[in-house]
Amino acid sequence: MRDPGLPSLDQLRVFIAVIDHGGFAHAARALHRTQSVISYTIANLEEQLNVALLDRSKRKPVLTEAGKALLADARAVSLKVDGMRARAKALSAGLEAEVSVVVDVMFSTCKLVRILHAFQQEFPTVAMRLRTEALGAVTQLVLERECHIGISGWMPGTQDIVERQSCGYVTMVPVAAPDHPLAQIEGVIPSAVLREHTQLVLTDRSTLTKGQDFGVLALRDWRLGDLSSKHALLRSGIGWGNMPVEFVQWDLDAGRLVQLHISEGSAFSFPLYVIRRGDEEPGPATRWLMQQFLDLEQPAVPPPNHDMRPSPVAGDPGVSHMHHRLSDPPREAKPSGKPGPLPPQGASPPGVAAPAPISLRRR
Repeated sequence: MRDPGLPSLDQLRVFIAVIDHGGFAHAARALHRTQSVISYTIANLEEQLNVALLDRSKRKPVLTEAGKALLADARAVSLKVDGMRARAKALSAGLEAEVSVVVDVMFSTCKLVRILHAFQQEFPTVAMRLRTEALGAVTQLVLERECHIGISGWMPGTQDIVERQSCGYVTMVPVAAPDHPLAQIEGVIPSAVLREHTQLVLTDRSTLTKGQDFGVLALRDWRLGDLSSKHALLRSGIGWGNMPVEFVQWDLDAGRLVQLHISEGSAFSFPLYVIRRGDEEPGPATRWLMQQFLDLEQPAVPPPNHDMRPSPVAGDPGVSHMHHRLSDPPREAKPSGKPGPLPPQGASPPGVAAPAPISLRRR
C-alpha cells in the first residue's frame, strides 16, 4: 500500500465545510462553488490520504471511522494556519509577538486575572509571559529587559532609566494565629513587646535592596521566598507578619488569623507603580496592558471608623515603613537624622492621604 500524499489546505477546509454544513450542496453554497467541485475535491482528498472519509451510500454523507479520526486533524491544521496568518498580520502592523510582565506578589490576584482575561480577549495572537516576584526583584527584571513592564512597590535608589506611574496601593495588616502570644494581648501592642517575637518577612531575591529592610520591626525574623509559605507559617503560629488584607480576609473572618493592633499602626497601605524602561518604546499591546493597571488608580473607600491620615513611626528612627496609617491618632514624629529619598507624590484624591515616606534599616 502506498504512503498517503500531502493534502492541500483547501482540501481540508472543503472537507470540514461538508461536515459543518451538512452535505455537498450546503457546503457548495457556503463556499460559493459548484457541488461538482466540492465532490471532486473530497474525492481527490480521499485519493491523497488513501482512505475513505465519507460514506456516500446514504442520502446525506456520513463520516467513516477513519473520517471521524482525520476530521479532528483537519480542524487542528486549519486553526493553526488561521492563527499563523493572524499573527503575521499583527506583526506586520507592529503588534508585539509577546508581552512579558512581572508583578509584585502583593498585587491582587483577582485584579490580575481580570486584566489578563481582558488582555487575551483584546490581543488573542499575543503571547503572555507572567512572573511574580517580591521587592527589588521586580525592578531588576525590568532593568535587565527580562520583562517589558512591572508592577512594583517604590524602591529607593532606582536608576533614572526606570519610569514609574502610580497604579494604586495594597492594604496591609499585621496578623498572627489566634493562639500566638501577641494575639492574647488586649489593646495596642507596644513596639518593645512586638520586637521580642519572630517576624515573618519576604526576602528580596535581587541585589537592588541588599542590606535594607522594609517593614521589619522584630529583632528576630524568618526570611521567606514566597507569600504562600508566609501565609501557611502565620496560620501555624510560628510568628507574626504583615499580609495583604485581601489575601487573609477569609482567615480573619473565620478566626484562623487575628489582626494585631500595634503601635506602628493596625493597617497600612503599600503603594504600587507601573514601571518600565524609559529608553524603550512599548508596543500597542504593552501600552494597552499598562493602561489597564493605571486605571486601577482610583480613590479607595476608607474602612469604617478608620482615620487614613499619614503618621510617621515614632520612637524608633530605624524602623522602616511605607504606608497610609489607619486608626491611629496623629503623633509628632521624632527626628530621625537625615531624611532619605521620597517616593514620587501625586495629587491625593479627596479624603485619602498620600503614603508616608520610607525609612530604611541596615541589616
